[in-house]
Amino acid sequence: MSVLLMLCVPLLALATPGRGTRRWEPCTDLRPLDILAEALPPNGAAGGIRVTQANGVRGLQLSAAAPHAMSFPASRIFFQCDLFPEEFSIVITLKVPSLPPKKNEYLFTVVMEESDRLLLGLRYSPTRLHFLFLSQDAAGAWQTRVTFRSPALMDNQWHTLVLAVSEGSFSLTTDCGVPADIMADVPFPATLSVRGARFFIGSRKRTKGLFTGLVRQLVLLPGSDATARLCPCRSPELAVLSIPPVLQGPLGKPEDNEVLKYPYETDLKVTLGSRPPCTKMEDAQFWFDASRKGLFLCVGSQWVSVLAAKEKLDYVEEHQSLFTDSETLGIEVFAIPEAGLFVAAANRKATSAIYKWTDGKFASYQNIPTHQAQSWRHFTIGKKVFLAVANFEPNEKGQEFSVIYKWSHRKLRFTPYQRVPTHSARDWEAFEMAGEHFLAVANHREGDNHNIDSVIYKWNPRTRLFEANQTIATSGAYDWEFFTVGPYSFLAVANAFNGTSTKVHSHLYVWLLGSFQLFQAFLTFGAADWEVFHIGERVFLAVANSHSYDVEMEARNDSYVINSVIYELNVTAQTFVRFQEITTCSALDWEFFSVGEDYFLVVANSFDGNTFLVNSIIYRWQGYEGFVAVHSLPTFGCRDWETFRTAAGSYLVYSSAKEPRSRVLKLRTG
Repeated sequence: MSVLLMLCVPLLALATPGRGTRRWEPCTDLRPLDILAEALPPNGAAGGIRVTQANGVRGLQLSAAAPHAMSFPASRIFFQCDLFPEEFSIVITLKVPSLPPKKNEYLFTVVMEESDRLLLGLRYSPTRLHFLFLSQDAAGAWQTRVTFRSPALMDNQWHTLVLAVSEGSFSLTTDCGVPADIMADVPFPATLSVRGARFFIGSRKRTKGLFTGLVRQLVLLPGSDATARLCPCRSPELAVLSIPPVLQGPLGKPEDNEVLKYPYETDLKVTLGSRPPCTKMEDAQFWFDASRKGLFLCVGSQWVSVLAAKEKLDYVEEHQSLFTDSETLGIEVFAIPEAGLFVAAANRKATSAIYKWTDGKFASYQNIPTHQAQSWRHFTIGKKVFLAVANFEPNEKGQEFSVIYKWSHRKLRFTPYQRVPTHSARDWEAFEMAGEHFLAVANHREGDNHNIDSVIYKWNPRTRLFEANQTIATSGAYDWEFFTVGPYSFLAVANAFNGTSTKVHSHLYVWLLGSFQLFQAFLTFGAADWEVFHIGERVFLAVANSHSYDVEMEARNDSYVINSVIYELNVTAQTFVRFQEITTCSALDWEFFSVGEDYFLVVANSFDGNTFLVNSIIYRWQGYEGFVAVHSLPTFGCRDWETFRTAAGSYLVYSSAKEPRSRVLKLRTG
């Protein structure tokens, strides 16, 4: 055996794990290390640390705290050795104040306790973000600074930064955006010792340069770039890797015991006067409405009632006569962000119209060519806004189709987007399931044949078009209604006529195994509308019956005065059961709405067998009694009801199929 071989055997034993040596281990865990939680003292109040809520999000205010109040020895997390990792990333979520031009503030530092030498740290100025670290060689030690141009932090908003370091590569990602990369001449040291060092949050161990903003998250992730763990994210400015428990939980005050440990503050602003906008800038701010004696909180983009006098519906008064080009068969009220509130009228003649709410009333905004339009349906897909019309008659060339229009943010108008073949379409229903978008059309008849298929279309994200997904046999289909109960999705069709009789079954379908399957059948009489609504945990389904007719029966005027039915879901029996019958006059629509803590149903009574001038009725929910009539509204050929709310109050609007005028009614409350 050669001398070389004799030497290699013991060396091999020394180099083999478990055979005379310890395996290499990092100086700290490779999991995310919550530096902010580590630094929080048991009693923050004693150290001047405060929990503050800004823009609806909690953070720590450190400016009143002594530098040592938010610090801890590096040995607490570097427990296996004292070397700072060569590759790592730092995640910080913060809200910074505006600073004078030449002022700098420290976000965190690692400082030697005896000599006060800064080993590494992160600080910012109005135009720069600086990462500092100690470099050294045989000639001595010096401080290296890697500088990023300001990522526009001082906009009074929360931001999440990820600083990733790997030798000479430095990368800064703001709010999951495009990273800013720097290749530095001096790499981060492979052997930066933190023995005898201390982490300081929001300072450099002294009051000068103390951080005066809010910090929500500060995490060290050894060995990898945290960006892949955080992004993409629904709210990238608040992307979370690890947050101290005191800053977690829903909006509002922390738990009582946490309040005792950390004084709680929020930037409170109350706006008076008319309804202000509710945007990201107003988030978590209050608005006091003196006219309604109510206090409202801006959450997301909605004003949510926090404290208000109980509203009661006193009476209904006419607010506006909305004159239309012809009789109106359907209306759709909808809002477009940053554009306003609109109502689309489906007119019998060749032009339908869209009106915009302006100075407290609807004003003409856009005319759209239609062919005896029956209804409109507004829906959105992402940021795209659509409006679909159901055309009942073919065009001048004999082509029969309905049209989907798309809102142009540049033109501020709806423009044609897609034609869809339909057969005397009565209604569109738009809905979403598991992130996928669908449109169901109610095909009423093809020629004289009422027993035809209605079609469910599905949005194809690749072609950006709706494509046929499922057909369902219907009989004179008049209306679709989609709703969910728990994890289940349902679709109800109102079948009005089978060619010989209005006494036909309308059907309820449930989504199972990728398609709608029959769930329940209801005997209906010229069903024109389904309306689903919830009262507490109870689920109701109301059908509007319009006419009892059979070709073999003698025509009778009283066949229009029939009962419409409200069904309630029996969860135990897994079926809808009859709850209440209400006498109606050729009912064509139900609309559910609430005022304060009261619930209401209004019915569109259109014809009593003798006249179209009949009263439509508002019913109020009275618990055990069911729905009880409380208001009788004179209407003429009433076809459709819609409800909407503005800063000035609540309204009802109905369309007339017998005169070129719709009416807007205001709900007077006390």
